[in-house]
Amino acid sequence: MTERYYAAACQTDFPCPAKRDEIATRTGRMCALIEQAIVGYEPFFDVRLFVFPEFAHAVPIYESVAELRKHLAIEVPNEHTDRYAALAGKYGCYIQTGTFLETAPAYPDVVFNTTALIGPQGLLAKYRKVNPWIPWELHVSPHDIPDYDADPFPIVETEIGRLGVAVCYDWLIPETIRQIAFNGVEIIARVSAYMDPWGATTPMDWWTLFNRVRAVENTVYVVAANQGASLEHYPPFSWPGGSMVVDFDGRILAQTDPGPGEKVVVAPIDLAAPRAARDQRIGHDMRSHLRSEIHDYLHHPHLPAAGRNDHPLTQESIRRRIHLARQHNHPQPTSRLGPAPSP
Repeated sequence: MTERYYAAACQTDFPCPAKRDEIATRTGRMCALIEQAIVGYEPFFDVRLFVFPEFAHAVPIYESVAELRKHLAIEVPNEHTDRYAALAGKYGCYIQTGTFLETAPAYPDVVFNTTALIGPQGLLAKYRKVNPWIPWELHVSPHDIPDYDADPFPIVETEIGRLGVAVCYDWLIPETIRQIAFNGVEIIARVSAYMDPWGATTPMDWWTLFNRVRAVENTVYVVAANQGASLEHYPPFSWPGGSMVVDFDGRILAQTDPGPGEKVVVAPIDLAAPRAARDQRIGHDMRSHLRSEIHDYLHHPHLPAAGRNDHPLTQESIRRRIHLARQHNHPQPTSRLGPAPSP
């Protein structure tokens, strides 16, 4: 077990690819960034974990699932994950890839937004985005697949700690990150494409806010890689970067300057510290303080899962489900003490 090492949050600045044969150049550049960081920092410390942004391989630039499947979606694993695996085997590092638009033979008519964890042994886990940024993203969530039989929140035990990941909008759903935490994670990668005005700049700066909050409330390290593409490359959005590493007490250990561009930032991971905190703390141990029984809202369905007849997804079908969720999930406030007495 390696308890002390460095992690790298790597942001990219690629034009949107229109065809899947453009993915290889992006993979090659990300492999070069990994190798440069490992070799360049070797006189100072070992960089063992690399995290890349959402949409680093492909962007959902088409307006239908059929077009995404035709032009950009690929199976995972693939030739690109093989290249990462060769690099991880050579250097003994771990790579949380940028996302792929994934097609899977077992699930026709859908596209997943998928990141892969690659280690020296090869492909270790796939994570499919649980909370697509609706209504714009037409990727399917595992929640929308009847009888989905894979773990939607995989945690991988490695020599550099228990690793997990969530993608971009997942981080605005606290239950998603909390589930990953309760599954035993120690370091969560955030694979993200977080655009302005919610990005890494004032006055909103949601990017920094949620990275720090999720680290604190779950006592985990967060290695967060944000898309650094310019407006020219990813219209209609601009992407402010700000990739960072946050410790389990919410301290920002390192961060790139906000603004577009290809950048890599590294920071130390010391697994002994959060492990000691989890063992020793009585106060501010929010997981052991969770009074789960009193919070009954998760006992009831909210956003309905897509039915078999909803695939392939469209913006219209997603909006219908949101409308149903609002009808069922906005009840009039009630008091646990019962109705107020009559005047």
